[in-house]
Amino acid sequence: MSRNEALHFINVAHFFDHFFLLIFPTAALAIAPAWGMSFADVLFLGTPIYIMFALGTLPAGWLGDRFDRLTLIAVFFVGCGCSSLWISFASDPKALTFGLASLGLFAAIYHPVGLAHITQIGLRSGRALAINGVFGNMGLAGAAVTTGFLAQFFGWKSAFALPGAVSVVIGGLLIYRNRGNRCLTAPQQAGGKSATRMYDRRTQRTVFLIICLAALFGGLVFNMVTISLPKFLEERLADDNTKLAWIGTSAGLVFAVAAFAQLPVGELLDRIGARPILLCLLGGETVLLLLLTQATGYAAFMLTLLLVTIMFAGIPITTWLVGHYLDAGIRARILSVEYILSLGTGSIVVPLIAFLQNTGFGFAFQFTGLAASSAIVFAAGMFLPNAHRPLHLKDESDS
Repeated sequence: MSRNEALHFINVAHFFDHFFLLIFPTAALAIAPAWGMSFADVLFLGTPIYIMFALGTLPAGWLGDRFDRLTLIAVFFVGCGCSSLWISFASDPKALTFGLASLGLFAAIYHPVGLAHITQIGLRSGRALAINGVFGNMGLAGAAVTTGFLAQFFGWKSAFALPGAVSVVIGGLLIYRNRGNRCLTAPQQAGGKSATRMYDRRTQRTVFLIICLAALFGGLVFNMVTISLPKFLEERLADDNTKLAWIGTSAGLVFAVAAFAQLPVGELLDRIGARPILLCLLGGETVLLLLLTQATGYAAFMLTLLLVTIMFAGIPITTWLVGHYLDAGIRARILSVEYILSLGTGSIVVPLIAFLQNTGFGFAFQFTGLAASSAIVFAAGMFLPNAHRPLHLKDESDS
């Protein structure tokens, strides 16, 4: 298999990873009346998918360093597909919960394995990683649109059955195309010298703490907004006769437009550094969250579009900080800590949203809290170094 073909499979896997994780929040709008349950109670059933997604990350990374990564991506496709098909046959909450937990476990394979493989095959440029990120973002958009239409016209089970079947087929195709490949016993990196960073320990500790705060509070904002978006649009966008397909399309449009926001940010990071970009994005995010506490109708839609665009634009920043400021020998461990903190925060979002909905704390209260979280990260970002490239830095371009 050529490197380009392998990258195509990796990009599609990123699309499906985010697609599968976002089917349930939209499908829950249809499951609730079908099973005679409240939306909040149905949403509680989705907790295992995010818990297992977080718990499965470390073992997936361990496997990714010891076995052929494309084979593991094939396991991702087949496992997620079969789990989604199981959910489509679920007739009670227990079966649904089991299927969602299985889906979260297999979905955890992608990020540590897929991103490592992009590095392994020598495509380490920002362009390749940015394009891969866009595929993941489009998965969010595709989930909202597809789930809305399938749930309305063919029932919520079809929203899991169709993508599940497609994923199994892609996994089988990858197994066929990757047959005969040797197992990888260690990560392989493209040629070229690594950049030698010479920041002092105090600077590195400061950046590490900022990354941790961004993972915790930024992860809370990102996950709560993306997961609650269909419900927020249902409440704020139109009247009681609004169709589920329209809600899904509106959410999908927001994700689709925002999906490309990180491409220009990736270019700007290497030109002006992270600090000004991070502060501008977080300042705008805080203001928009406060405005959304009261916005309704098309104003709510436009403000939501701006908010999600800003959130998506900031995705590459913390990874850039790790690669730019921290020593090469600790970067993998730092990224692992960041990811676990972000996923751990994400795992509490579903029950938190459900609890707030059940206790009468609506989106005005929720978005005020998220604005405070965004402001915390903004304050931490003020301590980032001003210079984005030390004068004594030596990299490949200097060699």
